[in-house]
Amino acid sequence: MNQEDTSQRFHSANPHALHAILAASETQAIIACRDIFDISGIKLWARDQPVSQDLQRKLMDRVLQQPLEACLVAEDGVSTQTLVQALNALLAQDGPLSPLLRPAAPALLTGAAAVRLHPVVQLLLTASQSSRPQAFAHAIEAMAMCGAMAKHSGGDERQVARAMTAGLLHDIGEMYMAPEYGEADVGETLDVECFRQLVVHPHVGRLLIGQLTDYPKDIVRAVGEHHERLDGTGYPYRLQGDQISTLGRLMAAAEAALASLRTPGTTLQHASVALRVIPGEFDDRLAGPLSEAARRGQPLLAKHSLEELRADLSRMNVGLQTSLNRLEASIPPMPSAGLQRAADISRHLLMRLRSGWNESGLWSPDAIGPEQVAEVEAIQETLRQRMRTIERAARLSAGELSDDEAEHLDHMCACLTDELN
Repeated sequence: MNQEDTSQRFHSANPHALHAILAASETQAIIACRDIFDISGIKLWARDQPVSQDLQRKLMDRVLQQPLEACLVAEDGVSTQTLVQALNALLAQDGPLSPLLRPAAPALLTGAAAVRLHPVVQLLLTASQSSRPQAFAHAIEAMAMCGAMAKHSGGDERQVARAMTAGLLHDIGEMYMAPEYGEADVGETLDVECFRQLVVHPHVGRLLIGQLTDYPKDIVRAVGEHHERLDGTGYPYRLQGDQISTLGRLMAAAEAALASLRTPGTTLQHASVALRVIPGEFDDRLAGPLSEAARRGQPLLAKHSLEELRADLSRMNVGLQTSLNRLEASIPPMPSAGLQRAADISRHLLMRLRSGWNESGLWSPDAIGPEQVAEVEAIQETLRQRMRTIERAARLSAGELSDDEAEHLDHMCACLTDELN
């Protein structure tokens, strides 16, 4: 999806965003702030007219003179006060984020009060709060997480507010996807179509904010970078190192930390592990403050005995090397471009996992003592979760294949997973 294509889409009502807006209009006052015309000059909706289901019928297959999002306003929707109230509720919870957020509470509350809501963003956040409450709650968590990481990293009041704004907006591109393709669900499945839809949402969000709002360029850029990785393994642009902005690095770390906390029973220690487990994936300067906060939080509890852990680590160590060997053996002599891409990304990701495995000392189970069992279990589980995503990355990279090539890809993916489950 290039920029021109996405810009054109904003002049045609996106069905998913429109559905969310219409759902919100049942409980919120959403009205047209200007007359809505199609590209031929036909008036479809009058200024000050409340949004209703009839709008969906009138917008069907129409190209508009102005994006729909710029023609509507939520009169009693999400406000700065809403953000402050939601943040206070989050700070009051005894959750995994508490050790990081509470010491920064005064700065976070000041930052939330300083967040400016452009009318387009306010409209979409109102729709999210009404029809996708889980996504709205994640936006609030990301707002707080980004602000806390900025504060703990030495950021001033302006930098904290900027980080919080970016965190609040980071997933706004998901409003243009079917809800089932959202991040809250995609991590639990290897469904390639789901992931194919998901990987474009930072790009869509970046274009939306860049074209329809007046937020600063560093916030716009960071929204597009919040799934990138310093080692080039992120998406959607596969940026690396200095190609990723300072705010983008912070948002990427915050998003990865929050993703690690989706599993029930996880603690801030798991988030700390997620940022440290693969060397060079995230900025160490951001992982440090989170690790310090994690030590003040709930300790990790071991699930297995030392003997059980050592046996499992030995099996995984052999399985990781066997997967690498079987992957190389599964590549045909003259692979197509798509199959070669799948092999290359699989090899690269497996080698990155091997690097994390070695750096964590998991290659030597006998050196692990009883006091390390809980942390090593967290590292092991994080690596195992990363292993499960390699097949998805391989299939996405391959693209369209012939039947014979698809069979080769199936065999290649089996090599990736059989030894690691």
